Amino acid sequence: MYPQARHPAPHQPAQPFKFTISESCDRIKEEFQFLQAQYHSLKLECEKLASEKTEMQRHYVMYYEMSYGLNIEMHKQAEIVKRLNAICAQVIPFLSQEHQQQVVQAVERAKQVTMAELNAIIGQQQLQAQHLSHGHALPVPLTPHPAGLQPPTLPPVGSSAGLLALSSALSGHPQLPIKDEKKHHDSEHQRGNWFLPSCHFKKTPKVSTMEIFFHPVPGLRTPMAVPCPYPAPFGIVPHAGMNGDLTSPGAAYAGLHNISPQMNRNIFKNITKKMCGIICVCVPRAYSFHVSADGQMQPVPFPPDALIGPGIPRHARQINTLSHGEVVCAVTISNPTRHVYTGGKGCVKVWDISHPGNKSPVSQLDCLNRDNYIRSCRLLPDGRTLIVGGEASTLSIWDLAAPTPRIKAELTSSAPACYALAISPDSKVCFSCCSDGNIAVWDLHNQTLVRQFQGHTDGASCIDISNDGTKLWTGGLDNTVRSWDLREGRQLQQHDFTSQIFSLGYCPTGEWLAVGMENSNVEVLHVTKPDKYQLHLHESCVLSLKFAHCGKWFVSTGKDNLLNAWRTPYGASIFQSKESSSVLSCDISVDDKYIVTGSGDKKATVYEVIY
Repeated sequence: MYPQARHPAPHQPAQPFKFTISESCDRIKEEFQFLQAQYHSLKLECEKLASEKTEMQRHYVMYYEMSYGLNIEMHKQAEIVKRLNAICAQVIPFLSQEHQQQVVQAVERAKQVTMAELNAIIGQQQLQAQHLSHGHALPVPLTPHPAGLQPPTLPPVGSSAGLLALSSALSGHPQLPIKDEKKHHDSEHQRGNWFLPSCHFKKTPKVSTMEIFFHPVPGLRTPMAVPCPYPAPFGIVPHAGMNGDLTSPGAAYAGLHNISPQMNRNIFKNITKKMCGIICVCVPRAYSFHVSADGQMQPVPFPPDALIGPGIPRHARQINTLSHGEVVCAVTISNPTRHVYTGGKGCVKVWDISHPGNKSPVSQLDCLNRDNYIRSCRLLPDGRTLIVGGEASTLSIWDLAAPTPRIKAELTSSAPACYALAISPDSKVCFSCCSDGNIAVWDLHNQTLVRQFQGHTDGASCIDISNDGTKLWTGGLDNTVRSWDLREGRQLQQHDFTSQIFSLGYCPTGEWLAVGMENSNVEVLHVTKPDKYQLHLHESCVLSLKFAHCGKWFVSTGKDNLLNAWRTPYGASIFQSKESSSVLSCDISVDDKYIVTGSGDKKATVYEVIY
């Protein structure tokens, strides 16, 4: 018999052990992979945050440096202002009383320069620098008055019929509608500020024709827009003399126009090296631009004979003031130069300027109702007949050869007003610009209306005729200039503008037409070619324009109180006069020796042209 075993048999599990270990390993592996992916994501996020932190620190440092730099710049500019004030305080007492006031007003205007103006100046400076880089010498603007001086603002008139309403506005008569701005400007009307055709004025502040760059040491370069009454550094400033002389800017042009841009840069470089403190560099700004057929504008490089040579005046001297007593809306001068005719409210006054001591008119021609303005008066070439038109449907023809001037005939049209007149070279026909836009053609011998040119959709405001009497040019409040063939009785050309046309003149010796506009521009068009010149010295609407009979120069006047003389056709500024109110009308004697202007301060001014 066998003995029993000492150890019992081992117990067998219900499930195999190998399956449990494998499952656990798989789960551990999945958990590890999940943790590993999470770790990788957190690491990327941490790196991103670290990068953003670095970028923020860099921005912080940059902004801190900018703040620090601006703080330093502010202190530098404050120091510049202190030094400039000290310089002005030392210089101003040496100027004339008029220039002292201009400088003070210019300084006050400089304190009010806005960022928009500053950006505009910088943009124009860059354009000028680009032009200089091409080796063109720019003309020197001659503007002996600060840009900050704004002329009195005239109230706009609501429609083309506003020429009729204007007299009511001046006299306070309420019959015809005026815009609400009238209430704000009534006091200015009482002082005689007046303006020819109706329009809507847009107040567009203009910066000065001068930029001054302040360069403190070390080489900080900050442009500051300071309206300056002088077009060039001290010593070549054109200004009015003691007897009303207008100094010719020819010397300034001769000295500056022929200096090359490279020479200017070298001179400036040497100055900045040798001088310390504040250096002021006056940069002339172009005012005459050539406009090509495709609309490209380029500053005009004036030729050497722009301001010299036969027939080019050097300056003009005021010799007489004619106190008309009302706003002078129309003027003309006789041939030979003896009498000046000034048109105001209701009448034309005749002045004998051959005796400068005469302070009273030699006669008065009562043409219209007392409250209606004369808008145009024209002498026939023989000087024996005067035609007058204005705020009435009737033109009056005056016999000046009679012992006492008398009305010889009257011409009546359907239009309520006449804005401008022209006489044919043979004295047989008179043309009148009507407020309804038509051009009336009158037979002066038979005193009859023989034709009307129709085309302007608003009032016809200005007119001129070619020397051969074959072409007529008219401008209107419909923003167009039109030419007419007088032999065939039809329109030839039409030039469209973006501004109302207030004045025009046809050159007696060339195919150039100068146009004065509401937007302050003077444009000189070639009548057969597409190119033209655009002139920018007026600061408000251009109210009258007249060519010298030699054709080499012309004058324009404006609401900015200025009389400008320009070289034909490119518009180099020959001389300039600033009157005390808006200059509404002008005329030049047949011998080109005298200019007469009519203004809003109830007077006419006679200038002698000096050659």
